[in-house]
Amino acid sequence: MPRIFITGSADGLGQLAANALIKQGHQVVLHARNAERGRDALRSCPGAEAVLTADLTDLNETKKLAQEVNSLGLFDAVIHNAGLYQAPAKDVFAVNVLAPYILTCLINKPIRLIYLSSGMHLHGHAKLEFFKTDIGRINYSDSKLHVLMLCLATARKWPDVYANAVDPGWVPTKMGGRGAPDNLEKGYATQTWLAASDDIDAKVSGRYFFHQKVQSHNPEADDVLLQERFLDLCEEMTGWCFRTIRINTNRFSKA
Repeated sequence: MPRIFITGSADGLGQLAANALIKQGHQVVLHARNAERGRDALRSCPGAEAVLTADLTDLNETKKLAQEVNSLGLFDAVIHNAGLYQAPAKDVFAVNVLAPYILTCLINKPIRLIYLSSGMHLHGHAKLEFFKTDIGRINYSDSKLHVLMLCLATARKWPDVYANAVDPGWVPTKMGGRGAPDNLEKGYATQTWLAASDDIDAKVSGRYFFHQKVQSHNPEADDVLLQERFLDLCEEMTGWCFRTIRINTNRFSKA
């Protein structure tokens, strides 16, 4: 059965996705911000293989997390679920943008990558000129556009991987609030489907999904020159180059 690592799985959609995948019989490794939340995550997800801890606002902890994931062996899928909404701009940028970039670079290449974006990315702009000068100008919507740009760049550069992005909808989690109108179960069903299903519709790449259906997205994300500049800036800010991290010891095939 597939083996899956999920960032930000101590609560919310990440925890719900983890429990759903465990119930399907898959091996799931959790991630939490600290040891206390890690213990809570294991209690909330009986049957999880393990939990790893790292504060993704800290680039060094994020890099260490990638090493710890690799020390556990190979994974079939990685769900980049962790995200911040109402937080200082520097933390939102670190967790929503730099963390998935670093983990994509450093975790041994799985066969499936799922990136949690948001419908709010439609109102975002790349704003690459502010990456090194004024992070405070980059908001949540922009960060979720960056996540989609990373996903599409990965799909383009790694044809042996299924890389897709997901809009979970505005669902009633701690982040979304109790009054959120969308269906909670549908909010996590798409990422679990993309991570483990043999459905031919799930075995695609470079798509943006909402409730298991491909949706249109912000056209800025498709601009290859913007994608390349985005990757260059992330490399400068993290010290890791997307193009040269080509680890592919995976025993799985995409077919």
